[in-house]
Amino acid sequence: MHITASQLLGKINVGSCGCNPAAAAMLLFLCFGLLPTVATCPTCCLCASDIISCSGRNLSTIPFDLPSYATRLDLSHNALSTLRVDWISQPFDRLATLVLNKNSISQIEVAAFTMTPHLLHLDLSSNQLTVLNSSIFSGLKELKELLLIGNQIAHIKPGAFSDLNNLQRLYLSANRLTSFPLELYEEFKGPRNLTFLDLSRNRLSKVPVQRLLSLTNLGGIYLQENPLVCDCTLLALLEYWIWKQYRPLVDFRSEYPCGEAAGLEVNCTRQGKSHMPLEAQTYQAEPGEWLRVPCPGLTLPVQEGMVIFWVTPRMALNSSTSDLSDNLSVLPNGTLEIQGALMEDAGMYECVVARRHYYKPSESLEVRVIVGNVSSSSTTGLAHRSNTEHFNTAFTTLASCVVSIILVLLYLYLTPCRCQEGRGGGARGCGGRAIILCSDPRDVESGQRRSNGKRVAFLEPQAEDSDISAPKTPAMNSENASTEGILKNGSRTVGQILADPAHMA
Repeated sequence: MHITASQLLGKINVGSCGCNPAAAAMLLFLCFGLLPTVATCPTCCLCASDIISCSGRNLSTIPFDLPSYATRLDLSHNALSTLRVDWISQPFDRLATLVLNKNSISQIEVAAFTMTPHLLHLDLSSNQLTVLNSSIFSGLKELKELLLIGNQIAHIKPGAFSDLNNLQRLYLSANRLTSFPLELYEEFKGPRNLTFLDLSRNRLSKVPVQRLLSLTNLGGIYLQENPLVCDCTLLALLEYWIWKQYRPLVDFRSEYPCGEAAGLEVNCTRQGKSHMPLEAQTYQAEPGEWLRVPCPGLTLPVQEGMVIFWVTPRMALNSSTSDLSDNLSVLPNGTLEIQGALMEDAGMYECVVARRHYYKPSESLEVRVIVGNVSSSSTTGLAHRSNTEHFNTAFTTLASCVVSIILVLLYLYLTPCRCQEGRGGGARGCGGRAIILCSDPRDVESGQRRSNGKRVAFLEPQAEDSDISAPKTPAMNSENASTEGILKNGSRTVGQILADPAHMA
C-alpha cells in the first residue's frame, strides 16, 4: 500500500490552528525517502495472514524479501538444489512449519536452520539427499517432526541428529539405507523422545533384534517392505511382536517376510510347539540368592546354535553372549540365571525364541520374578489397599459433611427474610430451620453417640400464626438438640440443651 503526497496533504488541517504536526512529519519523511519499509509479499508467492506459499513457481533461489512474520512457509514443488546458511536474509522467529518437499535439494549446509530456531515441523521429502552429514540439523532443538521420505539416503553419519532433543516422529521411508540407524537411540545428544520411526521400503537385510526387543515399548518402528532375511532371530522377533499385538507389525503383517508358511521352512527347532500350559508363572528368590528361570513353552533339549532372548525389566539378553559385569545371563538351554538377586531384579520377564508358532495374546510367554518374602509382600499389598479403601471412605464422608455444612450456612445467611420481634423481645423465626446432624437423627432422642450415618436434616419453616401472641411450636425439642453435635461431626453427644434461641434458624 503506497501513500501519496496528495493523500497526506489532504489530511493537513488548514485553518486558524495551523496544520496537523503528525501529517506534516510523515510528508517530510516521504519527501526525503526516510519512511520505514514494511515487508510485502513477493510477487511469486501468496500470503494469507501468517501463511506464505511459494509452491509450484519453479524457483531455483528463495525470494530474498520474504516476510519474517510467517508461521508456515511452503516452498514445495520448485527447483531448489542447495540450502545454504544464508538462504533467508533475516531470522524467522515465528516459523513453525517449513515445507521443502518436491525440490532437487542434494546439499544442506551445516547451520542452515539457525535462522529458524522454533521450527516444529520440517518436510524435506522427495528431494535428492544421499548422505546426512554431522550436525546437518543443528539449531532445531524444538523440532518434533522430520520428514525425509523419498530421498536417496544411503548413509547417516554420526551426529547427524544431534540437537534434535525433542524429535518425536522421523520418516525415513523409501530411501537406500542398508543398516538400522541405532545412533538415533544411542547418541548422547540425539533424540530422547522418539516414539515413531518409519524405515519401510529401504534396503535392510538384517536388523538388531536384541536392541529392537528393548525398544518395542518405546514406540512404533515400521520395517515393512524391506528385503529382510528370514532367519531364526527375525522369526523370534516377529512372533514376539504378534504376541504383543505390536501395531507396526499387525497393520502391515502381509508386507513382512517370515509369514506362517515361510516360518515353517526355517529350521529353528525340532520340538515345535510345547504342550506345557502357557500360563503366568511366578518365581521367588531372597536377596542375594541365585535363581534359574526356564523359558516358558520351550521343550528341552534345545537345538544347538539356536539363540534365545530374554526381555528383562532393564535390558534384553540372549544366550549367545553374556555380560560378566551383570548378574543376569541366559544359559545355552534358554534358562535365565539370576546371580545374587537384587530388589531391582523383581518384575516381569519374557522369553523370546523362534517357536514356529504364533501365540495368541491371551496366552502368556512371561514369568514374574519376586525378590523377597512373597507372603509379606502380599500382606503389605493387601494392607496398603485396605488402608487406601478406608482412607477413601473416610475422605468421602468428611467431604460430604463439609459440603452439607456449607450448603446449610448458605441457606441460613443468604436467604432474604425479615425477622420480627415477639412481645417478649425474642426473635421470631423467619426462614427454614436447618440442623446438621453428623449422627443418626434417631440418636438425638436417645442421646447416644454414633460415629457413622452422617445426615443432613432440613426442617421446614413454621407458618406464621395470625395471632402474634400465640407461641410457636418448636421445630425440634430443644432438650434433644446440641450445638456441639451440629458442627463437630458427631464428636460429642447430642444431649446438650439449646438454651440460646440464636442457635436455631
